[in-house]
Amino acid sequence: MTLHKLGKDPDSPEGKSPTVYYDDATDNYLLQGWKVLDDDRLGQMDIPEHETVIEFPKRMMQFFPEVNGSGGTGTDS
Repeated sequence: MTLHKLGKDPDSPEGKSPTVYYDDATDNYLLQGWKVLDDDRLGQMDIPEHETVIEFPKRMMQFFPEVNGSGGTGTDS
């Protein structure tokens, strides 16, 4: 398994999060974002025990190959 870092939030304080990764073994994306801790928002979702919810800014969609037209896994590895 190799994770490919596709992009970090350019507006993130300290440049640590959020981040988009691509896993070439599973053909899935991994998203690093802010934990959702707001009980009101969480209460509106049906979240299985084995899942979690993160908040991910819309501006980060640019890093998905399907959106930016690159068709690849990015250059930031």
